[in-house]
Amino acid sequence: MVDKIRTEAQYNKAMELIECFITKATQAGGFCNLTKTEAEELEKITLLAEKYEDTILKIMPLPLTISAVLNAKMQEMNISQFALATMLGLGAPKFSQILNGKRVPDVPFLKAVHSKLGVSGDFLLENA
Repeated sequence: MVDKIRTEAQYNKAMELIECFITKATQAGGFCNLTKTEAEELEKITLLAEKYEDTILKIMPLPLTISAVLNAKMQEMNISQFALATMLGLGAPKFSQILNGKRVPDVPFLKAVHSKLGVSGDFLLENA
């Protein structure tokens, strides 16, 4: 096994191996059914791929905010900001202020986002 992914070909091979391990684990009923050697190799390959993505491909984890999640939901649902505000039972101005960080989300807003969009309550409370 390589100690560093240096090329796109090596990265693609690593991704194939990761996919194989995930498929095997899924078919076997979970990751706990991989052998110790397989689990260790999967962890090593995953870390190498992550490092390659971060340093070469520049795939950086984006900081998640309530605003970012709501924007992603709007894209996913292919709806406008006004439509999402209406769905959440909010006025468009209040929703816009929350999205732009000019207003702190209140409890009714957080409840609506949780119940109507399925966003984790823990995430909402940690990021409000």
